[in-house]
Amino acid sequence: MNTPDHQYSTTNSDTSALPPVVDRATWQKERHKLLAREKAHTREGDAIAAARRRLPMVEVDPKTQLLGPHGPVTLLEVFEGRRLLIAYFHMWHTGQPASAQCEGCTFSNSQVRELSYLHSRDVTYATFCEGPYKESSRYRDFMGWNVPWYSVPQESEGALIADRHFGILVSYLRDGDRVFETYWTTGRGNEVMAPSYGLLDMTVYGRQETWEDSPEGWPQHWGSVGCEAFRTDGRPTPQWSRLAAGYSDDLGTDANDGPHQP
Repeated sequence: MNTPDHQYSTTNSDTSALPPVVDRATWQKERHKLLAREKAHTREGDAIAAARRRLPMVEVDPKTQLLGPHGPVTLLEVFEGRRLLIAYFHMWHTGQPASAQCEGCTFSNSQVRELSYLHSRDVTYATFCEGPYKESSRYRDFMGWNVPWYSVPQESEGALIADRHFGILVSYLRDGDRVFETYWTTGRGNEVMAPSYGLLDMTVYGRQETWEDSPEGWPQHWGSVGCEAFRTDGRPTPQWSRLAAGYSDDLGTDANDGPHQP
């Protein structure tokens, strides 16, 4: 299979549509108008974060079990001795090849890299995968992720997932040996994990997704969910660079009919 990076790059954002050209003084005036709105947006975000810090919390059994690289661990142990824990719940399609795994969760997890800043504020980050540890941890290794990775056994799903769905991001607090859930979000709420979106929002063509309010003629070739947004040529987009680098996508499943690299 041909897997160089240019195979999953795209030029379908090429367009003749351009913003109007003005002199710098006129442009700067318009930029200052937008800056006032940006500052108001930032202040409102700060106010929402302040309200988030004042939410009540709900207790979670600290002995709730997960599976890690050395076998069963408790939710309390996942904190690694720190006071706070952020967990992302990665959807999993058991028995399916790497190419069929959740593209949205792959998108989010691929962008969480440096954890030292969180650790310096007494915060642990971990991924809780909703699938078998052995199988899913091979996916973690294939993708080159180094974040702590745990599997959620079926008997722990009720306590941790609690009828929530795709892309769950949860914040926990440890008070001694007691554990509390303080916040959760899902859907677009977990965009904080993806700086790619924030950077795209700063470009003139934005995310180039069909839902965006863009001028006539702006490129909008992408959907906003699932395969439309996060897959290229049948795979979650970031998998292509891993294959091109020679990493194996073998998850040890009978259904894995994808290419096996050395």
